Amino acid sequence: METKKRDIRALTKDQLRNFFVEQGDKPFRGNQVYEWLWQKSAHDFDAMTNISKETRQMLEDNFVINHIRVDQMQRSSDGTIKNAVRLHDGLVVESVLIPTETRTTACVSSQVGCSLDCRFCATARLKRMRNLNPDEIYDQVVAIDNESRLYFDRPLSNIVFMGMGEPLMNYNNVLKAIDKITSPEGLGMSPKRIVVSTSGVPKIIKKMADEEVKFGLAVSLHSAIDEVRTSIMPFNSTFPLKDLREALEYWYSKTKNRITYEYVVWKGINDTQEAADALVKFCKFAPSKVNIIEYNPIDDGEFQQAHSSAVEMYQNTLERNGITVTVRRSRGKDIDAACGQLANKS
Repeated sequence: METKKRDIRALTKDQLRNFFVEQGDKPFRGNQVYEWLWQKSAHDFDAMTNISKETRQMLEDNFVINHIRVDQMQRSSDGTIKNAVRLHDGLVVESVLIPTETRTTACVSSQVGCSLDCRFCATARLKRMRNLNPDEIYDQVVAIDNESRLYFDRPLSNIVFMGMGEPLMNYNNVLKAIDKITSPEGLGMSPKRIVVSTSGVPKIIKKMADEEVKFGLAVSLHSAIDEVRTSIMPFNSTFPLKDLREALEYWYSKTKNRITYEYVVWKGINDTQEAADALVKFCKFAPSKVNIIEYNPIDDGEFQQAHSSAVEMYQNTLERNGITVTVRRSRGKDIDAACGQLANKS
């Protein structure tokens, strides 16, 4: 009976070193393989050219590298690139490259589908099929870095966990992926260039604060009134705003990092002065900034972008109260690559 090969990237560097010692080889061989896997992103053992053929064959016999494959790449008229990424078990997630004049941002997925049930998001309709492994998250970043170098002649500069899935519901794997992305033995990116976006899981936000993570935090808020938020994000009944607020206060007290709120204004849902005033109040307890994001329809017309006068009213209300606000125009809408649109239509 054939034994199932182990995923070699699930091993730590020490475990790899020990494996080679058990095979009667030198421990430094584990360092070499580790470098090929993470720094050089090797997809097969034959690429490991400074390792003997016999050793590569032995690795082939024992292990597998479950790398991703970019199945389909779509380019938007605004330069945005969307990747349909096939995983080793045939499932597909999507990731996005967003270029501006000065930087390139990777928007990566953390789950196949999503654990949460936001009614305005196409991904939420897929339901969660499984969490992504750290290497599958890492591979999305490597693929986008390669595309950035190829099409824009510069390396990737920023990463946002705003693709498919709720990152805090796959917390351990997301953290391991970020460790690899920021490690000098991986991609060596600064954690200050990484933002993890959550719909708000209070317990995990506190855990992140306790672990003194160095990356940024963004919260998809969309309403600071409980009844309204629950109507569009039903899980809010489990994690109400007072719990979220308490967790965010804790986050700020521990990290001193200001919080970013992602906020969409919809017609007939949260486009009132009352809703804007509630947002101001919610923003006041810790330094924060607000990104007002253009809504990207997902076909059924239940949610519609608010009138520009409502967005202007929000902007004026926030600025009048000393809160930094940016109105974000969506990128990649023509290829369904914008916020909330990732749903594997391909």
